Amino acid sequence: MSSAHIGYAAMLEQFGPNEVTDYSVQAEAAGFTGVMAADHFQPWVPRQGQAAFVWNVLSAIGARTAGDLGPGVTCPSFKMHPALVAQASATLGAMYPGRHWLGLGAGEALNEHVVGGYWPEGPERSARMFEAVEIIKKLFGSGHSGKEVKHAGKYFTLETCRLWTVPEQDPEIYIATAGPLNAKRTGKLADGIITPGAAPAKIEMVLGKFAEGAREAGRDPETMPKILQLHLSWAETDEEALQNAVLEWPNGGMKFDKGDIRSPYHFEQMAKLVRPEDFEGRMVISADPDRHRAEIQRYLDLGFDRIYLHNVGRNQSEWIEAFGREVLPKLSR
Repeated sequence: MSSAHIGYAAMLEQFGPNEVTDYSVQAEAAGFTGVMAADHFQPWVPRQGQAAFVWNVLSAIGARTAGDLGPGVTCPSFKMHPALVAQASATLGAMYPGRHWLGLGAGEALNEHVVGGYWPEGPERSARMFEAVEIIKKLFGSGHSGKEVKHAGKYFTLETCRLWTVPEQDPEIYIATAGPLNAKRTGKLADGIITPGAAPAKIEMVLGKFAEGAREAGRDPETMPKILQLHLSWAETDEEALQNAVLEWPNGGMKFDKGDIRSPYHFEQMAKLVRPEDFEGRMVISADPDRHRAEIQRYLDLGFDRIYLHNVGRNQSEWIEAFGREVLPKLSR
């Protein structure tokens, strides 16, 4: 059995850029492998308090760590044109060869509506994302070929241009999804999949559709990264772990689609309805490291290659130290 690839999920909604960079360095020293950083224009709720620009922070993290790093995830569709996402990703890949991956998602109103305009339904958001993937791939290729690219699609126009700064090897593109249609299309078009924690039956369905799409495109799904972002709450007591979940990450207990909600202040009002029981089956809340280890191992056994952990409390240093000592060494694939 090989050691598991367990990374640190750097939450830019909760911590300022310097602080979260320090935590990423501490996590690597404790045995975490790589960093996934959230791309948020606003926090979920005002109490979380931060929303630094992900590309600046990833650049800083890369300078002080040695593992993989990428946005988990960024939307290449509304507030940033896919050409700019391609440029940002190619630059980071050039700065840190072989380390950077590009995580993409269809977007949420909380982060994307800030540029104004009509906010479309889910199917259109997904269609825009997949067209953006096409543009990004063209631009990555242009940096190696020197050929200029044009694009006139349903949602995006790209004037004659090319990327000038690119890494030797293009960043791999991973798409975040939890639904069957997008999972299958991800298998066809992307290099890997990112999905959140869920019940085993749903995970098996998503990974199955991803594999189905990959095989239809003549690809081997066993060689394609399958990535999980896992939220959890650990503290020195069960009571503190529960309080951290309710106060710091109430969005984790909201059992509805959050993609259309535009304001942290609206989430704040909804958070008043969240009860401790709302987290059951959605997130492990415990002071027992072994309970968390068993949950992480369960996902590894379901077939994930990488898992990025997010402890929802402010107690990041204590959690990193405890998991580096008591959890990470006991995990395997």
